[in-house]
Amino acid sequence: MAPRWLRALPLLALGTSLTAMAPAQALVPYIYVPQRQELEGAGLGIAQAAARLLQLGQARDAARLASLTVQLLPADPRGWLLLAEAQLRSRQLKEASVSLARAKQLDPSNAGIWFAEASLALRDNRAAEAIDLLNQGLKRDPRNASAYFDLGNAHILLNQPRQALAAFERASRLRKDFWEAINNQALVLYEQGDADRAIERWRRVLEIKPDAAEPNLALAAALFQRGAGARQEALKLASQALDSEPDYALDSYQKEQLWGPRLRQTTQQLLLLPELKADVDRALANANPDDNGSQEED
Repeated sequence: MAPRWLRALPLLALGTSLTAMAPAQALVPYIYVPQRQELEGAGLGIAQAAARLLQLGQARDAARLASLTVQLLPADPRGWLLLAEAQLRSRQLKEASVSLARAKQLDPSNAGIWFAEASLALRDNRAAEAIDLLNQGLKRDPRNASAYFDLGNAHILLNQPRQALAAFERASRLRKDFWEAINNQALVLYEQGDADRAIERWRRVLEIKPDAAEPNLALAAALFQRGAGARQEALKLASQALDSEPDYALDSYQKEQLWGPRLRQTTQQLLLLPELKADVDRALANANPDDNGSQEED
C-alpha cells in the first residue's frame, strides 16, 4: 500500500508523468481463453499421445500425459481408464485404484473398467475378488480372451485347476494365436500329472512363438523327466530358454509365473545337469532376483 502522502496527491499532478512512462494498453495484457471445443480437442490429442507412449512401454510418461487429459476432460471415462492403465503398468497401484473408481462412476457399464479393476486385484493378491470382477466384466463383454486368461490365473492362485483350465481353453478358442493361454493350459495339466497333454500344448505354443523362454524351458523339463531318449532335445531347449530369459533359472521367478511345485522341482533337477552348468551360471549372473515384480515400467 502506498504512503498516505502519496495517495493524497492530486491526480492531475501525476497524469503527465504516467502517460509518458507507458501507454495505457500496456497495463492491460491480452489473455486468450480457449473455447470448450478447443480444450476438448487438446485433451483428445494428449490422450492419443499417451496411448502411443503406453504402446511403446513408456508407462510413467503415459501416465503424466493422461493426467493432463483428465484435467481437460474430467467427465470422459476414457481418459480416466487410460490413466488407470498407465498407472497400473507403472505400478502406481493406489493411484490406479482412484482413477478406476472415477471411471466406473462415469461409465459403470464399461467392461474394460471391470477388467482393469480385476487386474489391480490380482496384482494385490486378491484373487477371489478378481474373479468376481472378471465375471462382472464378462457379462458385459463375453468374448474377451484376455479376461478369460486373467480368470484362469486367478483360479490357479486359488488352487482351482479345473476352473483354471476351462478359462484358459476358452481364451485360446477365442484367440487362436493366444500362446500364453495355451502355455498356461500346459502348466495346469503338468501339475495334474498329465505330462503328455502338457507336452502337446507346449509344442503347440512353440509353433506360434518359437523363441518364448517359458514354454522352451517348461517343455525341456517335461522331456527331461521322460528319460534319456529326450535328453538332447531337453538340453537344447533349456539352453535356449536361459539365454533368452535368465530369470527363469530362479525358482522364485518360476513361482511368480505361476509354475506349480511339480514343474519347478523337475526344472531344478534339469538345471543341475553338468551339460547345463555354463548356461545356468551365466543365467544366474544375469538374473535380477531382487527386481522381479518390483520394477516400474518406463
